[in-house]
Amino acid sequence: MLAVDGLDAFYGKAQALFGLAFAVNAGEVVALVGRNGAGKSTTLKALIGLVEARGSIEFDGRRIDALPPHARARLGVGYVPEDRRIFTDLTVRENLEVGARGRPLDLEALLALFPNLREMLDRRAAQMSGGEQQMLAAARTLAASPRLVLLDEPSEGIAPIIVAKLADAVRAMKKQGVAVLLSEQNLRFVAAVADRALLIDRGRLVGTAGVDELMHPSEAVRSALGL
Repeated sequence: MLAVDGLDAFYGKAQALFGLAFAVNAGEVVALVGRNGAGKSTTLKALIGLVEARGSIEFDGRRIDALPPHARARLGVGYVPEDRRIFTDLTVRENLEVGARGRPLDLEALLALFPNLREMLDRRAAQMSGGEQQMLAAARTLAASPRLVLLDEPSEGIAPIIVAKLADAVRAMKKQGVAVLLSEQNLRFVAAVADRALLIDRGRLVGTAGVDELMHPSEAVRSALGL
């Protein structure tokens, strides 16, 4: 579903990513794991087109690296940013309708993934907790039925009970054949949802790790995480 080769990214003259190459299959959850500032979020921003980048990005067999962000989204790439960026003046229902981007909204399917949102449909997003807003941000992205979802630090600063519900939602995406690439530092969350992890350090991929290796970190994992 996603194939990346030779991906570099830049903030002005400063290079942030160096030659990343990896792939994510349909129905697979892959985690980018590394310390703060390693390049995890930048990788997701480069894939959706929010930072200057060079290299090859293929989505479902088609090169998309020359396309603007909205065109990548229309092809089926969903992005859930770390800062959520929901519309706080709109209700939950209205946020989901916006996320559908003119397509029929399958509200029941979304509520099956995020049942906590059912009782909040008419609540303004500004009145939700941080964890509830995170669920709404993910649900809004899924409203457009993407085939690839980029999740940036979904568990950061969120209560454990909400983290568990987010993990359930990610596993449900996997069952539906959605490819998921997530940036995450919470190794327990990664181990609960991911098939494998890509280790990133100072903008370079330095290795891979299985779920068991994350829970019992090898030297490579410890080095990438600064443990």
